[in-house]
Amino acid sequence: MDRSAQIIRTSVIGIAANVLLAAFKALVGIVSGSIAIVMDAVNNLSDALSSVITIIGTKLSRRPADREHPFGYGRVEYFSAIVIAVIVISAGVTSLVESVRKIFAPTQPDYTAATLIVVGVAIVAKLVLGAYVKRQGTKLDSDALVASGSDALFDAVITLATLVSAGVMLLWGVSLDGILGTLISLLIIKAGIGMLASPVGELLGSRVSPELVATLKREMMEYDEVHGVYDVILHSYGPDVMIGSAHISVDDTLTAQDIHGLSRKISLRMFRDHGIILTLGVYAVATGDNQRKDLQTLVMRTLTAHRELVQIHGFYFSEKENLLTVDVVPDLSVRDEDALRASLTRELTALIPGPAILVTVDHNYTE
Repeated sequence: MDRSAQIIRTSVIGIAANVLLAAFKALVGIVSGSIAIVMDAVNNLSDALSSVITIIGTKLSRRPADREHPFGYGRVEYFSAIVIAVIVISAGVTSLVESVRKIFAPTQPDYTAATLIVVGVAIVAKLVLGAYVKRQGTKLDSDALVASGSDALFDAVITLATLVSAGVMLLWGVSLDGILGTLISLLIIKAGIGMLASPVGELLGSRVSPELVATLKREMMEYDEVHGVYDVILHSYGPDVMIGSAHISVDDTLTAQDIHGLSRKISLRMFRDHGIILTLGVYAVATGDNQRKDLQTLVMRTLTAHRELVQIHGFYFSEKENLLTVDVVPDLSVRDEDALRASLTRELTALIPGPAILVTVDHNYTE
């Protein structure tokens, strides 16, 4: 069973569990004549909404790429997670309003045996359901499932807090309903806002896993012709689609045919093993005894002495164009990139008079 099918199956289980729980509550409510239990059953039906949203989002995300969306619809999953997170925040705000109201106007709980049975069953069912859905969401890397599972767990916590406060009120006459409700509501709102971080981050373009980047670099370095891997940039278009680029440095003695074959092998491996569509650029490393090799050694030695530079690559010298270029990646302590660029350019120009010198300040997008 593929990832999407597992997400849909988990969501269907969530819907079924909420429907069964709603039917149980409605039956007990009708038999006991409790309007409160019947209304709680209706609330359970609304809780199934997050699972429905997850299913809709998952099905839409499986739509194939088309002319208007050439990278597919995988990012729809992130919108699903955002909608569910908003539902959780809304529930927290509603609970907060009711809880604050109860602080100033506490009510005497009126629990019957039927009510206690329903509350107990609801707590256990919601805890089991929430834990299962959230665990599946983590396993399948589905923000929507994680949010849906958290929604069920929060529902159970609110119900449990209500039961505990009712017990305290009945035993000692102290009303904790409003206070506990307020604290839990604030935690739910905070958690809901936290749920927004991952899907919103993905839509904005969050940094990919450093472990994944390290793995990709290690695998590309396994090819004897590759001396270094730089400028790795990856864009996520859903949990199953990632597109990016990278530069590799190779000897300047390789032919276009050699580089074509090497880049083809690396790209195929990245797609086969990681599902990443990777475009490769090439930096030529100067070899042999010539002016280009001497200049490369001088430039690399000079720039390596700068501790604020974490990476130096992309050296290029053209005698025909009378041009020398090099790329540098500064650490986070560098705030003024223009000043750094100007300073390095002046230093290299003093050492190497003649050619036009172009220093490019790169950014580290993955590490």
